[in-house]
Parts: sequence; C-alpha cells; structure tokens
Amino acid sequence: MKRHGNLWREIVSEENITVACDRASKGKKKMKSVAAFSQNREEKLCEIRQSLLSKSFTTSRYQTKFIVEPKPRQIFILPFAPDRIVQHALMSVVEPIWDRLMIHDSYACRKGKGQHRGSLRTMEFVRKYKYCLKADISKFYPSIDHEILLKIIKRKIKCPDTLWLLDNIIHSFPGGKNTPIGNYTSQWFGNLYLNELDQYLKHTFKVGPYLRYCDDFCIFSDDKKWLQEMKAIIADFLHRELKLKYSFAEVFPVSQGVDFLGYRHFKKHILLRKRTAKRVKAKLNKLPGMLARGEISAQKMQSTLASIKGWMKWACTRNLYLSVKIDELEALCGAAQVL
Repeated sequence: MKRHGNLWREIVSEENITVACDRASKGKKKMKSVAAFSQNREEKLCEIRQSLLSKSFTTSRYQTKFIVEPKPRQIFILPFAPDRIVQHALMSVVEPIWDRLMIHDSYACRKGKGQHRGSLRTMEFVRKYKYCLKADISKFYPSIDHEILLKIIKRKIKCPDTLWLLDNIIHSFPGGKNTPIGNYTSQWFGNLYLNELDQYLKHTFKVGPYLRYCDDFCIFSDDKKWLQEMKAIIADFLHRELKLKYSFAEVFPVSQGVDFLGYRHFKKHILLRKRTAKRVKAKLNKLPGMLARGEISAQKMQSTLASIKGWMKWACTRNLYLSVKIDELEALCGAAQVL
C-alpha cells in the first residue's frame, strides 16, 4: 500500500487555509465568533498558518452541550478559530487519500454517497435477498481507541508534520479513547476506523451485499445460517482488532422490513422510520406557534418545510403529508412573508 508523504506544504499553504476558512464559515457567518473573525481576517489567518509552521498550535479546550434529537448525546464543540479552520485545512488534503480506501458501499460523509443513495442501494438488496443481518456499534465514537486509530492512519500517511497534527487532534481528548462528536475530523476518523471491518469482510469473506453508514451496517443473503455465522465472526473481529462491541445485531427476513438510514425498506416500497415520522410531526406542529411568537422567521420556516419535504419524497409518505398539512403551513409562510 502506497504511503503518502510531503503533504504538509499543501496543508499550510495560504490558499488552502483561506479556502478552509471559507468552508468552516459556510452557513455560520452570522455567528458572533465568525463575524468577529472576519474583521482583520487576513491577519488572523496568517497567525493560524504561523502557529502550524512553528508547531505552536494545539487543539483548544472543548465546550460541551447535550442534544436530544435524533437521540440523546453529548456534543463537543471547538472554537471556530483556530480549530475548525485548521481541521478543514487538514481534511481538504487527507480526505481524498482516505476516500480512495473506502469500499463502494460505504455511504457516510463521502461526496456522491449519503443517506439517500444508501437507501436506494438497500432497496436493491432487499428485492434480491431473503435475509438481512443488521447491526450497529455500542457507543461507537467514544469507544474509538486512539492508538489503534493512529496505527491505521500511519499505514497510509508518512508525512511527519501531518502526523503531528493528526496526533494533536486525536489526543486532544484525554483517556486514550473517543473521537468527539462535533469535530469535523471525527466523521472521517470513524469512517477510517470501520473501514478495517469493511476490508476484512470484502477480502477475507468476499462479502458482496454489504452496506455501511457510520457505525450501522447490513449484510444480505439467502442463507440465514451463514448470516448467523457472520454475526459471530464480526463480533470477534470488532472485539479483537478494534476494541468495539455490538449494541444491536439481528438476523431477520427482509419481508419484515429493513430499518436503515432513517427509512423502512420493503420489497415494493419505502416508509419513513416510525420514530422519524413522529419527530417530523412534532416539529411541524410547533412551527405555527414559533412563527406567531417571532421565534422563527417566515423564510426559516419555509426552509424547514422544504427540507422535510425533500426527506419525505424518498418514501411513501402521502398519508403523512396530508396529516401534517404541509400545504397549509406553506400558505401560512407565504402570508407572513407578504405582511
């Protein structure tokens, strides 16, 4: 396997750091930290670049917050500057290298992939096979082992300066484990970590009908016994090689529907996951009151409705669409914009 060196010059180039700043600030320009940074931006970007060149950069202290949607979890937040800018500068160079390592049916965080493409691929397998092994990993991101992750990274990257920065980010969280949810790099650290499983299944067992999105994955087959055997084999590999374990793993007939990527996949149709539909209903029910109280603008409400409609169009949601009265909500937005 080819190992990449001489990446540092590209990472710390003025052009790359400027582009990284643009990407890190996309959709966030009204945030106080981003707006403040925009004053004397060039000077501040120069300071960030110099901190990398001199190796005086170190990952900042994390702030934390708890979210409940789509499920309860703790998010770790780094400052916009220098950390988010530095992480974007790093990933603009190493992401293409890592992306080429991925199997075709790895769908998280990758250009041209994503949940909807993964859902369409899932339907191909649901229509073709009788059984599915569906599994996910227990406390995945908090369980990622720093030394194992660095060992995986070093197989592909040999540039000492780039490894210094990666090591700084990885070890910014104490305890030897955890790639914090909220870091831009963590998405790709997780992808790279479980690519070890992907490659193991593809090369050792020649598994064809296999899909993964983050720490959720499915294998399809007409042989139920073989899937049960693979369930045990994967559990052993996860424990032995990656220090991970299942939170859920089940073999079942596809006729009962494959709940994956936010949708329930059947041979002839796709439905929204039940808890997703419930969450959508609750969110839509709150919007008129939020608009009336001035907690949300008509433009923001319209954007939310468009996003939800985009999500719903990938599934059979006519009854849900009618029950939540999206057309009436859009009319309410239009009336508010006129006023």
